[in-house]
Amino acid sequence: MAAEALNKKAKEMGVTIKVETNGSTGVKNMITDEDIKNAKGIIVAADKNVDMGRFNGKHVEIVPVKDGIKRPQELIQNALDKKAPVYSSNETSKSTSNDRKGFYKHLMSGVSNMLPFVVGGGILIALSFIFGINASNPADPSFNPIAKILMDIGGSNAFFLMVPVLAGFIGMSIADRPGFAPAMVGGLISANNGGGFLGGLVGGFLGGYVVVLLKKAFAKLPEKLEGIKPVLLYPLFGILITGLLMYTVVISPVAAINNGITDFLNSLGTGNLILLGAVLAGMMAIDMGGPINKAAFTFGIAAIAAGNYYPHAAVMIGGMTPPLGIALATTFFKNKFTKDEREAGLTNYIMGASFITEGAIPFAAADPMRIIPSCVVGSAVAGGLAMAFKCQLPAPHGGLFVLPIITNPLMYLASAVIGSLITAVLIGITKPAKNI
Repeated sequence: MAAEALNKKAKEMGVTIKVETNGSTGVKNMITDEDIKNAKGIIVAADKNVDMGRFNGKHVEIVPVKDGIKRPQELIQNALDKKAPVYSSNETSKSTSNDRKGFYKHLMSGVSNMLPFVVGGGILIALSFIFGINASNPADPSFNPIAKILMDIGGSNAFFLMVPVLAGFIGMSIADRPGFAPAMVGGLISANNGGGFLGGLVGGFLGGYVVVLLKKAFAKLPEKLEGIKPVLLYPLFGILITGLLMYTVVISPVAAINNGITDFLNSLGTGNLILLGAVLAGMMAIDMGGPINKAAFTFGIAAIAAGNYYPHAAVMIGGMTPPLGIALATTFFKNKFTKDEREAGLTNYIMGASFITEGAIPFAAADPMRIIPSCVVGSAVAGGLAMAFKCQLPAPHGGLFVLPIITNPLMYLASAVIGSLITAVLIGITKPAKNI
């Protein structure tokens, strides 16, 4: 979406621009050395680490992805005017996106690489549940061999790998490739010993920063030993130290915290459950894929792993409501949106039904003071209603396509419709008409 915003604005300004993207499918439209040499300025709109050394000596402005969506004209003009500082790969960047938001960037690196396991494994788990909640258990009367193989692939393997992958890519974001193995081992230790997602997060950051310290400790070794650092010293000592710290310091208290959270969730009455559902669903709509959204999502996944299926029902409905509400608003309040926005609104029906909250981001970026509060209210109502109707969701992803396995599916669908309608009406009331 940032690439689209920058390309569109550059075309309007009559400026030649080349936008390299590095999303879940990898790098596309890669910038060449010749492109960099001829560029008047460089814009890096990223929420994860990118290869910065190639921009050495160029005017480089480093901003979060959302700025690429919200203020493309300002960024392009700054590049043309060479207002950004000259980047030096030998200096520590003073950009807030690298320093103040370092934690967030490392976390997002882990989460973005974990999501394919959540989506693929989660939908396979959902398909297994269609044959019956216990159909994958050979000892259950409802046993079905298809359900078992779906659960084995999706649950025992893909879903199980989420925490180690999350940790591994956090460590890699912190310490580059040498940080991957120690962090992933830390995540695996957590997954195997009751640490769950929280332990995986700790293991990821622990493994990454252990390697950062090892790099400093081994910096004075003879240059002839440089080649053995990444293949022997970093993995050996990194895995050893991370593993020792996980077993002796991290696992016991984190497992106790996880058990306490599980007991708390299981003890919630209807009133508290409604409040929890409203809060979690509202969090999903605040930054639509950002750290608050991911915090709620991670909480829901952790609850599923602990056997409590209420929270994630609220999480998913909270993530579906913003794009669905915006889609309805563009349909029923056409005079409040441009032609391009109305066309984009149609795709939000599919994105909302598929639990892809990010479809709402361009609308929120264009008019945050009206869109975001409307989405938060609609999502909170939907999440509260889902909990009031005691809806449970055993699958971590799938949107409305996993409706058959949700407890009280019709009431869950009604909750989603009501929340989306509230969002649409609030947008229609607060948003001014377009002069088109």
